[in-house]
Amino acid sequence: MKGLKTGLMVGLMSLAASPAFARSISLKEAGTALWIFIIIGAIIVLLQLIPAAILFFSFIGTATTSVFKKEKKAEEEVVLPAAESVPVKK
Repeated sequence: MKGLKTGLMVGLMSLAASPAFARSISLKEAGTALWIFIIIGAIIVLLQLIPAAILFFSFIGTATTSVFKKEKKAEEEVVLPAAESVPVKK
């Protein structure tokens, strides 16, 4: 099994190294369609930063709010038992 995997890998590497697949990528022959594709792709990637920032700052706000509420709740628990309850007469 190991020999089969090795033979398959060597075969694929020799195929990829053949002159048919060995052409270099040249952008000087690229048309305007390629540049439009690259620009639109970059815009789409940059537009994803907007919801990412909203979610990030929402998470930070939620985390800090929950931390401060826990501290406030702990302070109230310490203060409330010290106060004595007075029965109300009707």
